Amino acid sequence: MNDPEFLRGALLVTDTLDTLGVPYAIGGSLATVFHGIPRTTIDADLVADLQPEHISPFVRALRDEFHVDPLVIVDAMQRRSSFNLIHKRSMFKVDIFLPKERAFDQMQLERRGREVVLDNPERTAWVTSAEDIILAKLEWFLMGGKVSERQWRDVLGVMKTQGALLDEDHLRYWATELGVSELLENALNAEMDEAG
Repeated sequence: MNDPEFLRGALLVTDTLDTLGVPYAIGGSLATVFHGIPRTTIDADLVADLQPEHISPFVRALRDEFHVDPLVIVDAMQRRSSFNLIHKRSMFKVDIFLPKERAFDQMQLERRGREVVLDNPERTAWVTSAEDIILAKLEWFLMGGKVSERQWRDVLGVMKTQGALLDEDHLRYWATELGVSELLENALNAEMDEAG
């Protein structure tokens, strides 16, 4: 499981986004951990709908703990791409992805859920839904040339853990929109074969 110190650092970022009223969701490998896949990760991926007025207070709130460059944030915002923050003490990385102007990115933020991400004391943050992390990882798997065993294992792991709780209609609809329908069916069939 992940180092609680790593999670506390990531929560500095999510707390700041919450304070600023910025919609965000933890995604990537960290989201798969929260959906039941035990594995170590040393970075955090967030989708965050930062706006120009958020940049100054965001940088002010985090600059003591993180290496954060406002010019890089402005550039990422203009290109609707991503930027990263490096935690000064531990050197772990938080990648922040600005949502693209497409329905899937907006929908991920709408379907996010508040999850307990750390115990003792209990801390919560917004996390991408199980279905949407499967879809995002299938898209990354496709864009990476379908060679990343880690991405594929994450997809199968979330499917196995969530099982019948998954909304297959949602998965199939958005898989078609993202061009990953064949990969989704392969993953569903692989999971059925393993279960059966």
